[in-house]
Amino acid sequence: MIGHLDSHLPVHTIVSGKLRRYYHLSVLRQLLWPTLVLLNIRDGFLVIIGFVQSLIKFLLWRPDVVFTKGGYVCLPVGLAAKIMRIPLVIHDSDAHPGLTNRILSKWATSIATGAPLEYYSYPKAISHYVGIPIASEFHPFSTGERKAARELWGIDPNRPLIVITGGGLGATRINDVVIERLRDLLGIGSVVLVAGAGQYDELRSLTPPNDNHFQLHPFVSKDMAALLGGADVVVTRAGATTILELAALAQPTILIPNGKLTGGHQLKNAAVYADAGAVVVVDEKSMIDNSVILTQAIKQILAEPETSAKMTRKFLSFAKPHAARDMVDMILDAAK
Repeated sequence: MIGHLDSHLPVHTIVSGKLRRYYHLSVLRQLLWPTLVLLNIRDGFLVIIGFVQSLIKFLLWRPDVVFTKGGYVCLPVGLAAKIMRIPLVIHDSDAHPGLTNRILSKWATSIATGAPLEYYSYPKAISHYVGIPIASEFHPFSTGERKAARELWGIDPNRPLIVITGGGLGATRINDVVIERLRDLLGIGSVVLVAGAGQYDELRSLTPPNDNHFQLHPFVSKDMAALLGGADVVVTRAGATTILELAALAQPTILIPNGKLTGGHQLKNAAVYADAGAVVVVDEKSMIDNSVILTQAIKQILAEPETSAKMTRKFLSFAKPHAARDMVDMILDAAK
């Protein structure tokens, strides 16, 4: 993405490794999983190599500030910044701080968060709730913009539009429920399912051809804001960036968090907005056991426009349109 935005911006890589751990498995089961243990040991050495690489690069570059986003590749970079006493700024998108950020927060100059500060244990004196920088096309759509979005995507403007997406890789468990209930969903409105490339061919053989009432896509790389902004209800996972894109659009949203991901971070992301009455959260296991739960949740949002409007107003309050600017200001302040 960086190369796409500015081909003149240099990009350098280091090696790194991650600590594989699974929220839905006990510690004992993970310790008795030989492949998992060996991969974690190997990746520990990769972190050390990445740390040395980062030290060498910083010695050559002499940066005024280091900014990290929290992924496992940031650990050796952040440790090198600490050793060389370079100001370190970190950003945490998820409401559940990742292991890398929990470690680096001990030495950070400033910490930015994607959710309100009460959901973090970071030192309040150096922490700032800035949200997550998102593209400017994610904003509340006017009636005219919604109509234009439907036309762009070839969707019937006279029926409610239900957009269902499991993120860039898709979500098999959500896809399977949608296919099971597709006839019911098409009775409610038009449906666009962004299924992910991995399951697309299988689902294509089970679904009708794309038209103005139903569309199946493996992935959407262009005009996603128009697709989401033109919807009457969006069903999605609980990734932090996706949630705040939908908050900026002020869209009625149903979150189905993946409870098996590290630290249960999607469950915690969803809880932030559910606590505020800004979204509807559907438990994945309950939905799999009884797929009608999903259609009922969609019907309820569409049948209660006043309640839905109240929910989206609360959701919009989480939008931070100046997040990118605020993040840049924090980085520049740390460099000074």
